[in-house]
Amino acid sequence: MKYRTDLAVEGIENLEESGVRPGEKDGVIVEKAQIDEDIRVTCVEVVSLKGEALMGKPRGRYVTIEVDGIIDEKDGIKERAAKAVAAELKKMVKHRYGLKVLVVGLGNENVTPDSLGPVTLDKVRITSHLFRMFERDGDDEMSDVSGIAPGVTATTGMETAELIQKTVEMIKPDAVIAIDALAARNIARVSTTIQLSDTGIAPGAGMGNMRKQLNEETLGIKVIAIGVPTVIDSKTVILEALEELRVPGPEAASYFDGRSFDMVVTSTDIDLITASFSDIIANAVNIALHPGIYS
Repeated sequence: MKYRTDLAVEGIENLEESGVRPGEKDGVIVEKAQIDEDIRVTCVEVVSLKGEALMGKPRGRYVTIEVDGIIDEKDGIKERAAKAVAAELKKMVKHRYGLKVLVVGLGNENVTPDSLGPVTLDKVRITSHLFRMFERDGDDEMSDVSGIAPGVTATTGMETAELIQKTVEMIKPDAVIAIDALAARNIARVSTTIQLSDTGIAPGAGMGNMRKQLNEETLGIKVIAIGVPTVIDSKTVILEALEELRVPGPEAASYFDGRSFDMVVTSTDIDLITASFSDIIANAVNIALHPGIYS
């Protein structure tokens, strides 16, 4: 069965369950690492057109960081997770003198499962005004960082991607870091997982309301996406339940004939999840972009 997910690591799992084990010959390279007892990193790199077709994702690097113990508030877990995320982020955007970055908090701050972007942005160290105030063109210890939370089209009446595009044209950053909610297949990943990619993002994708893409092709600069799965498609939940009950695939698929399941579901502790992951991601961004201040 095909399950909806924004996570590359779950895309690999879907393929493996269908009998396909993608490898370099298929244009997909998978590498796994154990950072410590609580943190695992899986890197999926799509390197060819064949890989794009197989994964349903554009060529690029997708890094999934899975962290145990966040909801249980295990001692030091958020700090360790932030350092792991920062280490991967540094591979995608390297701090240098004069680096200018726009951090975009995507989503609707009034809807908890969709508020990760704006909530995280509030915790990111914004410094662009300092560079203007002191007429500096760069610094060895911190980057020139601007931020924008453009809201969602339903509340602004404007296309989110176009607002971001105009902002990019105005401030001319070297890179964009876009933070947004994602959709997962596995409910356990809602409280454990962060994905980074260097291929951009479609605002609203996690909430099932995909808008115009934000990527290097549309913005003209590198776009790094950081996302946390906060929702699961209701159809995916039903499919998994039918699979557990050993309902045959064709029979399970026929269950949806004539029925509408245009809904997403989330965890009951999504407020805690959003608060915890926003801390981790903001910390990671600060560590990566301001190495002389954060470590």
